[in-house]
Amino acid sequence: MVQYGLDYTRCRWILPLLLGLAMIFGIIALVGWGWVYSETRPFMQQGSLWRLCTEQEEWECISLMDFAWGKAAAATFFVGFVIIVICFALAIIAFAIPTLRFNFIRGIGGLCFVAAVFSLMGLVIYAVMVSKYLRETYPGVIRNQLGWSYGFGWTMCLMGIGLGFFFCCLPLYEDHILGNVKPYYA
Repeated sequence: MVQYGLDYTRCRWILPLLLGLAMIFGIIALVGWGWVYSETRPFMQQGSLWRLCTEQEEWECISLMDFAWGKAAAATFFVGFVIIVICFALAIIAFAIPTLRFNFIRGIGGLCFVAAVFSLMGLVIYAVMVSKYLRETYPGVIRNQLGWSYGFGWTMCLMGIGLGFFFCCLPLYEDHILGNVKPYYA
């Protein structure tokens, strides 16, 4: 299956396509407003990676870039996203060359793991610190939930881990993929 999957012209683009999908999920997470929300009366909240808005009588927004943890969460998640974009570009180059460079592919897998670690750090920092900030600011009133955009960030992180494993394990089947193994007939 591996031999036919990567040798087949249309199927060899599945890995770069999945990296492109992870990149799109990262874009949605970076620009989305659904990182955290709450609808507990008398306060309603909505937040992104960059801002947190609260409605008591009218909407008031604060920038999370005023806090060290906000800068750390945004920076680490953004670094993970940039590394995913670099992996996407490298995968396009690697699979566009007629002869696959397997050491190059293993390097892309390593970069996918690094991107996953950075985005994981940003996701954890954000979740822990925004919950702590809301509990201290509005004690006993706010029940916040992490939303859909935060989920897209996790999807990008998990796709980075999965694609990292696939890119790193692919060179183990180099002879099968290139057709250097003699067929065995029973």
